[in-house]
Amino acid sequence: MTTIEKQLQAHPRNLRYVLTLTVIIIALFIWSLAAVNLNDIHQSGLNIAQNIITGILSPDLNLLLSVSKQSVLYLLVETVAIAFLGTIVGAIFSIPLAFLAASNIVPKPVAWLTRLLLIFIRTIPALVYGLMFIRVSGPGPFSGVMTIGITSVGMLAKLYVDAIEELDTKVLESMTSIGCTTFEKVRYGILPQLMSLFLSVTIYRFDMNMREASILGLVGAGGIGAPLIFAMNGYKWNQVGAILIGLVILILIIEWISNKLRTRLVKG
Repeated sequence: MTTIEKQLQAHPRNLRYVLTLTVIIIALFIWSLAAVNLNDIHQSGLNIAQNIITGILSPDLNLLLSVSKQSVLYLLVETVAIAFLGTIVGAIFSIPLAFLAASNIVPKPVAWLTRLLLIFIRTIPALVYGLMFIRVSGPGPFSGVMTIGITSVGMLAKLYVDAIEELDTKVLESMTSIGCTTFEKVRYGILPQLMSLFLSVTIYRFDMNMREASILGLVGAGGIGAPLIFAMNGYKWNQVGAILIGLVILILIIEWISNKLRTRLVKG
């Protein structure tokens, strides 16, 4: 049987697969439409939507451009500080956990237990961590830093583990043959291979933590989220517009810088 005949015989099965998948997707889409309810939209809601758009398009420039402790600029700096310190804390704790979870470094039972711990850490949402830390240390930026730190551990350690398990073990074998200690193998054989990738992943996580830090303010963990929710609850849409504009500009700047840094690290 030629290759063409095999392809022709396989084609009907591929067609059945595509048709089945299409039917399932369409059925799920139609089922999801049942959750859409337009009956609750009244004229008052449309007026509020119009006020929101008008307020966002005409932001409070005094709030946006001033330098007081209630200004957007000050709150954005606080948000950046929370995200930065939280990322550093998460990266520091992630490194030893990543080595303990790497099956090519430690015995497999230890690696699996550490991975279960990391899965548990990743399972809990950031807002839940924020509420727990607020109960422990009170509302404020410190709770935000600790929340960002522990949520960063779950992701960073997992990505660090992937990098560690892809190490070039020939270098370690060569160092073992010449009598290097474990510390020397980590210092001169492992870290040079991992440093640029670790930094790239950490920068990427900091980019994500900027968004996390802005949301954590909603539960009182510092940053710009609390003034945002207060302005929304008070229907001060021009203040909401000023906060959103500042937040969008900041995130765009940080994303541009982080992309540049990650590209430089990956390409050397």
